[in-house]
Amino acid sequence: MNLLLLGSGGREHALAWKMAASPLVDRLICAPGNAGIARDAECVSLDLTDHPALIAYCRANHIDFVVIGPEAPLVAGVVDDLEAAGIKAFGPSKAAAQLEGSKGFTKDLCRANKVPTATYERFNTAAPAKDYARMRGAPIVIKADGLAAGKGVVVAETLTQADAAIDAILGSGLGGGELVIEEFLAGEEASFFALCDGEHAIPLASAQDYKRVFDGDKGPNTGGMGAYSPAPVMTEALSRRALDDIVLPTLGAMKAMGAPYKGVLYAGLMITAEGPKLLEYNVRFGDPECQVLMLRLMSDLVPALLAARDGVLKSFDLRWYSDAALTVVMAAKGYPGVYRTGSEIVGLDDAEKIENVAIFHAGTKAEGGRIVANGGRVLAVSALGKTIAAARGRCYAAIDRIQWLDGFCRSDIGARACQHEHHQSMPRGS
Repeated sequence: MNLLLLGSGGREHALAWKMAASPLVDRLICAPGNAGIARDAECVSLDLTDHPALIAYCRANHIDFVVIGPEAPLVAGVVDDLEAAGIKAFGPSKAAAQLEGSKGFTKDLCRANKVPTATYERFNTAAPAKDYARMRGAPIVIKADGLAAGKGVVVAETLTQADAAIDAILGSGLGGGELVIEEFLAGEEASFFALCDGEHAIPLASAQDYKRVFDGDKGPNTGGMGAYSPAPVMTEALSRRALDDIVLPTLGAMKAMGAPYKGVLYAGLMITAEGPKLLEYNVRFGDPECQVLMLRLMSDLVPALLAARDGVLKSFDLRWYSDAALTVVMAAKGYPGVYRTGSEIVGLDDAEKIENVAIFHAGTKAEGGRIVANGGRVLAVSALGKTIAAARGRCYAAIDRIQWLDGFCRSDIGARACQHEHHQSMPRGS
């Protein structure tokens, strides 16, 4: 098969790395790709917003299957246009991608279908939004309705912060100039992924990610600074509840409205005292959760993606390595604010010599034989290990071998999970 992967981040490098290993793949092309993806696939420069050009490229290059990595092309309806042209594609339709494209759409669907989630209201003007925040009290969560590249959520700890967030979101037009205000849920966050074919869903391995930029969960939200899998908080029973109470009712609701959901559905959950509640949906693999999932996936990814697209997941099964995986994102200093590009990164080959380490490139490009930074999140240094602690040790050992003056990373990815592991392994009575 000839496969085309769309995207250029760490998630896409992990997908390219996994798909390149499939015996079903004769040719793997990525558009636009990055310096790391270029080791696993042919990279081509295509404008992902120009659907006719994309279709023409697929026809000229006999592409059998297109896999879409990021959310923006999905929300823009690239799957509908590819399928209408007779080209198979993995990912939700434009109508189904509203689950990420509009937080208000998702909240309304949850309310109508009794999917457990935070209490909320929707607003497009500041005064009633501020009144609602005052009535509910702080802490309170302010969310831009539409796509905001992981930066449209503010957890306001005071009403002053809430007012500022409301003004910032509505004033900037971020997320389409609409917002959702919802109650603050206490508990532990987890990422739950399911492969969906419109009717059936297969849960993927659990994962946990880190949204805040600095150690100790301080600083602004980012697109994700690290992740690990499995997530100790997601027990077998909780995973079952997430599937039965959240994912399957959502699939039923989408099918009933004539927009069956096919693709990977990523439920951001808060594990509360009452059980799992939905924080938000994403309509694609998480980044950096995809990196840890691809390391742990024993099965061939390509047949699974095809089965989801073809509506035949009911009889499908995936196998996973029992090893844990962890990834640490190296970002450019200043991210998620203003940062510099173009600085050289040295020592990547040396870092990858450590057993079971894989470095997925996110924002890199090759310049005259050198690898330089070309984005905010630049590398996802990842590793497998018998335990989260072992995987974590390998990741940070690899980071120690990378020389990049303009880079930084969190030093506490997986630290709490390691304490949990240590506690679990201690002899009783100690």
